[in-house]
Amino acid sequence: MEGRERILAVLGGLKPDHLPCMPITMMFAADILGVRYLQYARDHRTMADAQIKTAEIFAVDHVSTIGPPPPETADLGAKIQWYDDQPPLTLESESLLEDKSVLARLKAPGPIFGERVENRIRGVELLRRRVGRKLFVEGWVSGPCAAAADLRGINRLMMDFSDDPPFVRDLFDFTLQVAIHFAHVQIQAGADIIGVGDAAASLVGPRICNEFVWPCEKKLVDSIHANGARVRLHICGHTRRILDGMGALGCDMVDIDFPVSMEQARSQTGPQQTLAGNLDPVRDLRDGSPESIAQSLEALRQQAGPQWIVAAGCEIVRDTPHANLRAMVKFAQTHAAGGAG
Repeated sequence: MEGRERILAVLGGLKPDHLPCMPITMMFAADILGVRYLQYARDHRTMADAQIKTAEIFAVDHVSTIGPPPPETADLGAKIQWYDDQPPLTLESESLLEDKSVLARLKAPGPIFGERVENRIRGVELLRRRVGRKLFVEGWVSGPCAAAADLRGINRLMMDFSDDPPFVRDLFDFTLQVAIHFAHVQIQAGADIIGVGDAAASLVGPRICNEFVWPCEKKLVDSIHANGARVRLHICGHTRRILDGMGALGCDMVDIDFPVSMEQARSQTGPQQTLAGNLDPVRDLRDGSPESIAQSLEALRQQAGPQWIVAAGCEIVRDTPHANLRAMVKFAQTHAAGGAG
């Protein structure tokens, strides 16, 4: 099996030749190509070169366009601080929606609507053209809560949930429409799966999640499915209190970050949900050894069962020893999907 077929088998509840491996690489991939992260983030050709070279060197099963800054919010006018060799920063002190009245003047996107989105779409097209059907191609959008936090500022948004719920609903409706459009054009460009990054959702409890976040995420998931792609949900951090909701969204794949027990994630999301993760990118993967990584992955395999994709809880740290990432891939290549046995 090739990587794309292998991942599709697991997502479809079938048995692949061995476990798939889908690590998130951004700065790590830029370093593999030998370029500054600024160039990686701003030039889709560089990003494609880095992703493909990383996939070839380490034999991972996918390539991805994930990477800050969020193209949607950047093109809407969010203030971005760029750095030469670090991820750019969305400046909360200069948030686009510091004045809430600005929301009424924002326009939801039409066709390709800005430099950063254009770059992402061209990246998806280039990856699809270059890897063909050999590797899984992943597009990416900001989830409604993450995009709202970028536009309003995370601290203001957390206050808005109690101080101005109608504004939050209007803001989430807007970010949902942006995400739906952006996902759709990436699917048209050739993405097999759309990653939905909604890290800000890890900061709210079940009540706020169920009232504001989950309904918008569900509409986004359903829209992506209706347009013919699969969905990968990625919410960094402590998600224990919202795991039930994450499992009820109908995503094809749910990432579990390292603060959450894989055993608990499996229990709360159900036996049919494909899970990915959740090695600690620093403690387990960067600072571990090939032997300790194999031991940790075996424990995760036992807890996760057959519907599992090998990955770290979040991004591969840029100074991760190459031998350690190879150990993670080797584990996937030498183990069948499933728990014990």
